Amino acid sequence: MSKKSANIFVCQNCGTSYPKWQGKCDSCGEWNTIVEEIRETDGFSKISSGKTGKKIDFVPLKGDLQTYNRLKTGINEIDRVSGGGLVPGSVILVGGDPGIGKSTLLLQVCAGLASMPEKYGCYYISGEEAIDQVRIRASRLGLAESPVNLASATDVRNIITTLENTDASVVIIDSIQTMYLDAVESTPGSVGQVRACAYELIKLAKRKGFVLFLVGHVTKQGEIAGPRVLEHMVDTVLYFEGERGHHFRILRAVKNRYGATDEIGVFEMQDKGLVEVENPSALFLAERQGNISGSCVFAGIEGSRPLLVEIQALVSPSGYATAKRAVVGWDSNRLSMILAVLEARCGINFSTHDVYLNIAGGLKISEPAADLAVAMAVISSLTNKPLPADMAVFGEIGLSGEIRAVSQPNLRLKEARKLGFASAITPPSFNKDKTAKNNELSCYEIGNVHRLINWFN
Repeated sequence: MSKKSANIFVCQNCGTSYPKWQGKCDSCGEWNTIVEEIRETDGFSKISSGKTGKKIDFVPLKGDLQTYNRLKTGINEIDRVSGGGLVPGSVILVGGDPGIGKSTLLLQVCAGLASMPEKYGCYYISGEEAIDQVRIRASRLGLAESPVNLASATDVRNIITTLENTDASVVIIDSIQTMYLDAVESTPGSVGQVRACAYELIKLAKRKGFVLFLVGHVTKQGEIAGPRVLEHMVDTVLYFEGERGHHFRILRAVKNRYGATDEIGVFEMQDKGLVEVENPSALFLAERQGNISGSCVFAGIEGSRPLLVEIQALVSPSGYATAKRAVVGWDSNRLSMILAVLEARCGINFSTHDVYLNIAGGLKISEPAADLAVAMAVISSLTNKPLPADMAVFGEIGLSGEIRAVSQPNLRLKEARKLGFASAITPPSFNKDKTAKNNELSCYEIGNVHRLINWFN
């Protein structure tokens, strides 16, 4: 049967296909991202062409396990996020905003591994920068003497041929959107190219057993650009977060087949590159001022790490018919819910006030345990009465006004005590006496939002 040309239109942002061209992608909402692609088809499924496959062998669940000796990078925050070190043969996708420091971080990782006594073979392949540009960055970071193998290339076929004959332990591709495969008839960065290039590189990494880092661009919504299948193909997905106006960065694991998810690593951007932060709670609270209304310290958990951050709220009379709600670093819908609960259960009116909420330092929090700290910061700003400067708060608020228990309360209180806090407001569902004795903290249990008002009378 003769081959036929099948013309389809594919969104270059999310990979959704359409039978005809349209200006806006219905799946991701992006404009002018749908491009025509031509695919050859035989008119029937290739699996039914008469060629038979090979029989696969099944084995029981119990058997000899292959142990992996993880590669220690020498950067504790990287090892923490990756689950204790890099697993040979694993593929790690690193995403982040432009200029956030992805290339700087990976160059430091590559140089650190290459300089270890084990003499790991480290290869840094840049598709975005020339060799001299990477050398300038390495010189600024003080890494020019590191035995890193550097190249500037975008042809995946050439890269695979070169890496086949090396003793590579770590390979960094910066970035996957600049790579191209001549067998795919589309431009670099398109959905087809990203999928095909990633597949070939991942297949090589699994066969050779080296750690592969893929740098990925992100969209305006903060998601990694390209087909969604790219995140399913890799073993670990890391997001490098941070605000341009702040000097620290957060490396967050959202997927990890060899370690815990939702783990974070904290770095500080300095002139000599990224420096790991051993005590991030002290960093986030370094510029905090006591006896200020609208400020509350939240004792949170990020992965396995306790983290204390300052939640700031500002409530002011609104000059508009509809009051404004502005949130930085937290879920705006969650704030609306907290305000609705305070109005319905406590009789506090926010309809004529603008409410601004900020997580100090630029950290993004998604934990429901921050509800109680947000509520207390908002009420403190509204009443213009500050909370005690040495008090930490955590707890989840339900729609009926109850304060719900959260995970790992003892770990939160231990971190608060380590930083000099003397008291804490907590949910009622754990052994207060044991916790207070172990951590030398004065714990005040609150079971309902009605009791919040007592702190400001």
